Amino acid sequence: MQLEKLWQFMQVDMEADRFEAKIRQSEKRQKLLKQRNFLMDQQNNMKKLESDVAAMADRLEAVRDDAERLQKVLTGLMEELESNPPTSEEEANARMEPVQKLMDNLTRYEQELSKMRKDAEVKDRQQREIRVRAAKTKQEFDQLKKEYDVEFKQDTATLKEMRARTEQESGKIEADLLEKYRTIKQHCTPPMAKLIDGQCSGCFMSLPSATLLAIKEQGKLVTCDNCGRILYAED
Repeated sequence: MQLEKLWQFMQVDMEADRFEAKIRQSEKRQKLLKQRNFLMDQQNNMKKLESDVAAMADRLEAVRDDAERLQKVLTGLMEELESNPPTSEEEANARMEPVQKLMDNLTRYEQELSKMRKDAEVKDRQQREIRVRAAKTKQEFDQLKKEYDVEFKQDTATLKEMRARTEQESGKIEADLLEKYRTIKQHCTPPMAKLIDGQCSGCFMSLPSATLLAIKEQGKLVTCDNCGRILYAED
């Protein structure tokens, strides 16, 4: 009798579990999670871009300052060469060496500035694209969230009724039997299986004769040697 009640209890218990799984796997919920993850990725991308742009701005300012400083030094050296020309080729080469180094450094700075300007344009375009995509997704997310909230509220109320019925049915089961059921359920679902033609309907393994004889004893709890489910002989 208790096994029969436990079997009936399992039907409502499994039905509630299936409905809860259906809620978790609903199309709207999965789409909301996908959109939420997308928005979070875009936020992270935007933060990284903003950090990169800030670092570029700092570097740009430093390069400009150095370039201006070198330009002043170069101007001073050129003015000195004009006011006090070298008297020999050897002196001219010696005095032109620092001038050439300054000019090379300025050229490198100009190249770096040019590259940073191009990078800044790329990152600015990326920021605009992220804002557009994020704004569109956020609008879709908000609308879908409203629809999902209504659906979730209804489903939650239904699930609550199903769990209440499950709780009511559990009151008909002996405590130790119910505990055994719940222990098995943690690693095997459903936790009960019918005996059909000498086989466990859960794992389809043939049962030894000793197990079959034990099942015939009315009210005796027997588990499958293979899968561990509680065996239920309907007749």
